[in-house]
Amino acid sequence: MPELRRVPVNGIELNVALAGSGPAVLLLHGFPHTWELWTDVMAGLSDRHRVIAPDLRGFGASSRAATGYDAGTLAGDAAALLAALGVESAAVVGIDAGTPPAFLLAMRHPGLVRRLVVMESLLGRLPGGESFLAGGPPWWFGFHAVPGLAETVLEGHESAYVDWFLQSGTLGDGISPALRDAFTAAYTGREALRCAFSYYRALPESAAQIAEAVAAARLTVPAMAVGAHPVGTALERQLRPIADDLTGHVIEGCGHIIPLHRPKELLALLRPFLR
Repeated sequence: MPELRRVPVNGIELNVALAGSGPAVLLLHGFPHTWELWTDVMAGLSDRHRVIAPDLRGFGASSRAATGYDAGTLAGDAAALLAALGVESAAVVGIDAGTPPAFLLAMRHPGLVRRLVVMESLLGRLPGGESFLAGGPPWWFGFHAVPGLAETVLEGHESAYVDWFLQSGTLGDGISPALRDAFTAAYTGREALRCAFSYYRALPESAAQIAEAVAAARLTVPAMAVGAHPVGTALERQLRPIADDLTGHVIEGCGHIIPLHRPKELLALLRPFLR
């Protein structure tokens, strides 16, 4: 089992899972996940790497911060976490809500990020995601974005709501009961929901930060974009014009929650790329 540690960063505390030794790999989860999203990936990488998997700000056992859910602040949290752990260089892997802060961390601190892997998300309004958004953004984006609405409606019904995402994100295969219960517990209660939906409410600010970063510089660190269902190649298409060194992959027959649905296939891509 990974070691769990509370690490003070940027005026909050992050709950962080740590395993292994060697070159550092930072793993950033999305919604509705915690660090436990990476359980199989951590086991598969910790023989060669020091693996660092925090609960992001407001999620899991990390501080329920009042503000700071934009990608730039989250990237700052990640940089501060690495500094607190004495890490001078790390590969960074992000999925879903963890992708924009992983990207901004690489853009703002190219000397800190050795390699970048991003999965199953779009980066703001960068060109390339038009086909994915042709029918409009996913329905829950608008629902989550209205201040105070989703947490009011969903309080008391968290289990059914979280389970919908876990089922759809694994194409109906589902996940282990223990992990399902852990994710449900992490998103139960009005304050936990408020923090989760704050990520969606900060999306316009995050998009502006991404646009500003791309206008000022290119992505110079070696990067890999991994898609599945439903994002597919959209993220790769966004990155292709702005990245100096980009590899793209799509894992077939895989749902959105790649680390849980197809961990072996993901590790087969991560191990050689991170090495």
